[in-house]
Amino acid sequence: MTYLKERLISLIVRHVAAIAVVGLVTLLLHPFFEYLGAQVIALIYLAPVILATLLLGLTPGVLAGFVSFLAFNYFFIPPYRTFSVNRPQDIITLVVFLIIAVITSQLLGQARDGVHLAKLREWEATRMYELISALAGASSDQSVSQILAQHTQDTFHCDSVEVVVQNSQTRSAIGEHAPDKLAPNLCKPMMTSRKLEGEINLWLDRSTLTQEEKRLLDTFAGQAALAIERIRLSRGENRAKVLDETDRAKSSLLSSVSHELRSPLSVIKASVSSLRSGAVEPDSEASQDLLASIEEESDALNALVGNLLDMSRIEAGALKPNLGWNSLAEIASGLVKRMRSHLQDYQVELDLPGDLPLLLTDYVLIEQVFSNLISNSVKFSPKQSTIKVAARKEIECVHVRVTNQGPPVPDEYLDRIFDKFNRVNASDRITGTGLGLSICKGIIEAHEGKIWAENEPCCFTFHFTLPLKMNGKLPAFMAQEPHE
Repeated sequence: MTYLKERLISLIVRHVAAIAVVGLVTLLLHPFFEYLGAQVIALIYLAPVILATLLLGLTPGVLAGFVSFLAFNYFFIPPYRTFSVNRPQDIITLVVFLIIAVITSQLLGQARDGVHLAKLREWEATRMYELISALAGASSDQSVSQILAQHTQDTFHCDSVEVVVQNSQTRSAIGEHAPDKLAPNLCKPMMTSRKLEGEINLWLDRSTLTQEEKRLLDTFAGQAALAIERIRLSRGENRAKVLDETDRAKSSLLSSVSHELRSPLSVIKASVSSLRSGAVEPDSEASQDLLASIEEESDALNALVGNLLDMSRIEAGALKPNLGWNSLAEIASGLVKRMRSHLQDYQVELDLPGDLPLLLTDYVLIEQVFSNLISNSVKFSPKQSTIKVAARKEIECVHVRVTNQGPPVPDEYLDRIFDKFNRVNASDRITGTGLGLSICKGIIEAHEGKIWAENEPCCFTFHFTLPLKMNGKLPAFMAQEPHE
């Protein structure tokens, strides 16, 4: 009711203003009517008609034309101060004036409405473009609700705006009035073709919105609902991709682990069966070979389980190096001696200068890095080839290179060989879970170092660096959790 009352008052004021304009023109013309002809006065009376139409609207313009017709007849057509007309030419003048006044007001009113409509459409298009552009970059329900609340406030100049997203804790409010204390003047649901996504609550300083504003608010709500639906569909798609990748990784892991478990278990079972059956003498050379096979295959199983546990610790962020001052030369040479049986078909060269500085490292973890890199080199290098381990001191780190004569890796795969379960060469002779290089990356990064691989002329090289102690400052993770 308040809105209708306001509209009625505005309509009355505009029509009274139109009559006042005609009255003012009549007052100004009256002293000079003896010097002006009826045709000139009729033309002058068109001015208030045009002015009222342009400034006040179509119906005030028509009213101004009719009042001008009456004033022209009453004050300037003889007999004066009456509405009677004696001469035929005066009747024609009045009729023509009325027709021209009405047509002029109609045409001007239509032109004014057209300009107003064009400006209104431009305003709507601009506001919609701004909202859609902002929503295009939204990646969460919270960002959508904040963007929508701000644009709604800026567009409709509300006392307060609240945007609530359905099935979420997201709620954004902008304005002076607390939304929980006053009931909103207007509540607009945000609907898609499938379901309700939320609602927009408005607290207005007026009773309601105009029809144009309501139409724009409907569009705002629709666009916001589509943005929320897009974000949720994107989340669902991402979850589906993650689940698919997880299933693929699990399948790959189970396939690799089952193969890696079956081979050593078969050797162990066959060796134990031979020993139990009495087919070999307990103290014979054959018996010692079978026991050595059991020990080697048990070590392989232990290494496999260790890799799986290390990978789980790395992914959980629970890998904390047990730091101490260690020599890379000691770690690498000791490992090569223990791997002698696996390296019997390869030439291993160690280029580790005696002046290499001691490093704050975890002995066991760095030994595992060397073990995995050398084992990888064995898998992919031809027999009787050379595997070289070299290290050099640089300005801020020690740079280690493990080089083999295996085939080059395509450049597009170089950045992916340290990913879990990744294999560039799918040859049947290559065994393993695909975790070794990924574990190396996790260990080196836990030491605040870097690891990468490169194709070089006639060889393939793994690089990794380990930081030196600089200015007495320990690595960040050790400073946070001092080793005891």
